[in-house]
Amino acid sequence: MVKFYSQTDTYNYPFAAVTLAYFLRYPNPHATHVLSTDTISRHYDPATQRLTTIRLHLKRSKLPTAVLKLLPRSLLGASGAGDTQSYILEKSVVDVREGWMDTESKNLEFTGVLSVVERQEFRRPTSEAERELQMWQGMEGAARRHGFIKFEGTGSGGIEDSGESTEVRSTVTLHSHLGEKWKKRKTSHADDANPAETEEQHEKEEKMGFFKSWSTASIQRSIEAIGLKRARRSQPNAKEGMKVVLERLREGGLVAVLEGMRRDRETTMGSSHGFKSRHGHGSRGDGEE
Repeated sequence: MVKFYSQTDTYNYPFAAVTLAYFLRYPNPHATHVLSTDTISRHYDPATQRLTTIRLHLKRSKLPTAVLKLLPRSLLGASGAGDTQSYILEKSVVDVREGWMDTESKNLEFTGVLSVVERQEFRRPTSEAERELQMWQGMEGAARRHGFIKFEGTGSGGIEDSGESTEVRSTVTLHSHLGEKWKKRKTSHADDANPAETEEQHEKEEKMGFFKSWSTASIQRSIEAIGLKRARRSQPNAKEGMKVVLERLREGGLVAVLEGMRRDRETTMGSSHGFKSRHGHGSRGDGEE
């Protein structure tokens, strides 16, 4: 059982600006639930001129009441109020020469309950991709070479209004694995046991098997449906957060972005104190971005 969601959007900004904003999107006023971001690895391949980055985001959230009714809080690691936090692993590959960026983000917590994988494909118009052949060597270097940010000594300045746009296709795949580990263990034990000794037990379990599997499947579908609903609601916020960063780039370049990030981080850390006291443990706020 898998739920799937797809959406296509357009940013009225050059590809280089959109990809830069993607790396600088946390924190922003529409993503105060993101507590920290850390870069795990970053590799540039001079042969393909592609930049591969792996990052780890720590996010907090409030579980829907419907989920709390289906599953115990202890299984979800949630507080009495339903507050929880989880790590999200993000991998991105940028090809500035060809004009595309592919990203994939997936949750590392609660995967036994619900696995959520989000993929995004950013594309620049083909004509622009053919004209732009410079390397991607760091964010500021890329900004200078691609010319969408004009630096004026102090690092201020905004994006040129070139009329270019960038298309992005977002897909979210949700799959509940609830009960699958229990089924695997049960099958393994049955294979190791003596058939003569387990025949009677098998007959008893068979009578209840249908009802148990139906109940588990029903819960899986419910969890996936709830997750899908949340994914659809979160997409507009994600897009608005990107727009905030892009507007800061347009108006004041990297200086405006970094100043905005500083203010947003203060807001995020301030609101996280209440979360930590309710949840009983803290989180890192010293992310790269």
